[in-house]
Amino acid sequence: MKILALLRHAKSDWDDLAKRDFDRGLNDRGRKGAELIGEHIHAHGIKWDCVLASPAERVKQTMTSAMPETKVVYDARLYLASSDTILEAVADKAGDAEAVLVVGHNPGLQDVLLDLVSPSNENALFDEASTKFPTAAFAVLECDVDDWSKLSNGGGKLTHFARPRDLDPELGPEF
Repeated sequence: MKILALLRHAKSDWDDLAKRDFDRGLNDRGRKGAELIGEHIHAHGIKWDCVLASPAERVKQTMTSAMPETKVVYDARLYLASSDTILEAVADKAGDAEAVLVVGHNPGLQDVLLDLVSPSNENALFDEASTKFPTAAFAVLECDVDDWSKLSNGGGKLTHFARPRDLDPELGPEF
């Protein structure tokens, strides 16, 4: 049994429209959300053997705010990656790790969740995460494999899902 967690970057800053997408950082709300979800991830108690992340600035700032002491392997393939590319990066980089955290972008992260959870393993958490996987969302999947290269459609069960707004209602959607 392997543990695969997914963390979407926190809310990005759109104040400078001249910046490339890759170079956008976080806004104040994003930094607060990242810090809060980081505290939640730490309290969740999983020891991450491997943390893989997109090298985009907003992902780097999310990790700085959420998990500043964590060693991160930045992989260019994870920038705006598809589900297949994310799973390929995990298979390539995770080695014998038991618990892997992937930090990146949508729609790829949500697609990983949709691909890995079979209809027989869908639950209320899955319903929430499949409806919307917002910024700074954190999901944990138990994957019934002994090797990361064997991850495939339907091989996982969503066991945890949290969003910053679940931890602080003030970080809920803005209307």
